[in-house]
Amino acid sequence: MKDIFKGNLVRLSAMDSEEVGKAFSSLGRDSELMRLMDTGPTRLHSAKATTKFLEKIIEDDSPANHFFSIRALDDNRLLGDINIDVINNWGSRDSFVGIGIYKREDWGKGYGTEAMKLILQFGFIELNLRRITLTVFEYNPRAIRSYEKCGFQVEGRMRGRIIKDNKRWDVLLMGILRDEWKELNHDTTSTK
Repeated sequence: MKDIFKGNLVRLSAMDSEEVGKAFSSLGRDSELMRLMDTGPTRLHSAKATTKFLEKIIEDDSPANHFFSIRALDDNRLLGDINIDVINNWGSRDSFVGIGIYKREDWGKGYGTEAMKLILQFGFIELNLRRITLTVFEYNPRAIRSYEKCGFQVEGRMRGRIIKDNKRWDVLLMGILRDEWKELNHDTTSTK
């Protein structure tokens, strides 16, 4: 049986809210990173406040939410985080996924693409999901290319949804269905 949390470059691990809180608060000073991750205005938060926020999310967590840290296989360093949330109810088997690679020097190296492939495998095999959806800002072509490599397709567009640099930008909705994922990955397991 294959390790579903480990790829060639990264592995997914349980989220340590204190470690992620410290990393995220220091990276919060990188306004470009924050603008790629959030629709709202960029804000600064302390490590303590970020840790408390993450602890509350994890504590109040339902079985429908799954949070992971992304770690480099070569040295186990924290690269970012990824989460998958089943929406509405388990009956629809639909979910949203979110990802962030924290440091610029780790961008463009395939870490995010591989982490996304791992979370898709987890979602479609372990959680038996039917659809996984994400949102991405039109001004983030690097992320869009990464998601397309994983099999996501643009399904919709919220025109002029956010304002950055005094300009209106679209938010794209991208999705992948279980059967599409199976075809891309030559998975012959049955779907029920």
